Amino acid sequence: MLFTITTTHRPGTDIGYLLHKNPARCQSFELTFGNAHVFYPVATEEECVMAMLLDIDPVEMVRGKRRAKSGSNLDHYINDRPYVASSFLSVAIAQVLGSALKGQCKERPDLVNKTMHLTAKISVLPSRGGQQILHKLFEPLGYEVSAVGYRLDERFSEWGQSPYYTVKLAKDTTVSQLLSHLYVLIPVLDNQKHYYIGKAEVEKLLRHGKGWLKDHPERELITKRYLKYRMSLAHEALARLNEENISEIEDDQPTRSSFEEELEHKIKLNDERLGAVLAVLKNTNCRRVVDLGCGEGKLLSILLKEKQFENILGMDVSIRSLEIASRKLRLEDLPPMKRKRIELIHGSLMYRDRRIEGYDAATVMEVIEHLDPPRLAAFERVLFEFARPEMIVLTTPNIEYNIVWENFEPGSFRHGDHRFEWTRQEFQGWANAIALKFGYEVRFLPVGKEEKNIGSPTQMGIFTRN
Repeated sequence: MLFTITTTHRPGTDIGYLLHKNPARCQSFELTFGNAHVFYPVATEEECVMAMLLDIDPVEMVRGKRRAKSGSNLDHYINDRPYVASSFLSVAIAQVLGSALKGQCKERPDLVNKTMHLTAKISVLPSRGGQQILHKLFEPLGYEVSAVGYRLDERFSEWGQSPYYTVKLAKDTTVSQLLSHLYVLIPVLDNQKHYYIGKAEVEKLLRHGKGWLKDHPERELITKRYLKYRMSLAHEALARLNEENISEIEDDQPTRSSFEEELEHKIKLNDERLGAVLAVLKNTNCRRVVDLGCGEGKLLSILLKEKQFENILGMDVSIRSLEIASRKLRLEDLPPMKRKRIELIHGSLMYRDRRIEGYDAATVMEVIEHLDPPRLAAFERVLFEFARPEMIVLTTPNIEYNIVWENFEPGSFRHGDHRFEWTRQEFQGWANAIALKFGYEVRFLPVGKEEKNIGSPTQMGIFTRN
């Protein structure tokens, strides 16, 4: 397997400093599964080409498989591992070009963030999903992608195309960013990894995906494939990516968040919401309640004071919010019997989670408006189809009420992270359709002072399972 990086930056040999490999020398590096040889076929002022030839030892590869107790005996002898770019190449990049991957260069630190025209060429790269997936993964990152495919056997055209391609990726970028993209996406394209997938791989994915993975349109596909569909790990990684997005929005738009709090504080709307939700729960025989998107635990604190609720669970995508909730609830100081009644968990409403199944009631306060509309379908299935509590109490802003507040810009939302805000008709239309689809009945209650023709500031839907 041959991997090259070409630059037309002048002087071209500057790339040698970034890669920590002298263009005038051929170097070899011993790896656990073979050897990597680094050399420069071209090293001039106008152009420089670094080449890495990965020579995988099939015998050591078999020994590694035997130690891991994976794969059949036939897999040891019939496979493409010595010949294609795979997780072996990612490991070689990390071990042989580790300083460049991390963005470190002691001799020429000025080059680390230098944007250069770089072209990476990989011969050959397996691609599940063909050329289409190559474009879907790399083009959103700004790469020009070209790929040459190969037939399975030139003598038997009816066998069709192979999943292997010689791939070129061109972009004006930094060496560190190029290597980070390749480190993550090469195993995503491949069918397998040669090492154990555990929590450490989540950290690697988030570390090397920092700054680009959270905004990638195929981030779910990338995450699941990188972690070999270990769904618990994929859910954790995606939840943390989502938390990173939320944190950035909050950091970038603090005035909008404080604006919403200021508006609602004047009419004590949050207190009214909490009181309304508590009243609905207390008017039932529910004993086990899960608060989805529990935030800093305001509702949890109220529920904990009511002996009716014997089992209280709070779930949120933000670890930071859960830490704040834990402190405000004084979980470490609670008496043992009271402490046994409440639990906080980290999780996302985008993925089925058996921990939230089997509850009498679920509360979802001011959460759905933070979800992108295309993601609502996933949320609906997670809550109404899989978790399927006996009752769901859900609140969301009423956009019609926004005109009541002074200095509120028409067409804007109450919070900078709101993806939408619904009218009463829109909310009721959505809620009725969901109730019909998943076997619930729904009724609606206003929360806050009602105004003629525009309703209340918050609208509530109470879903009861048929």
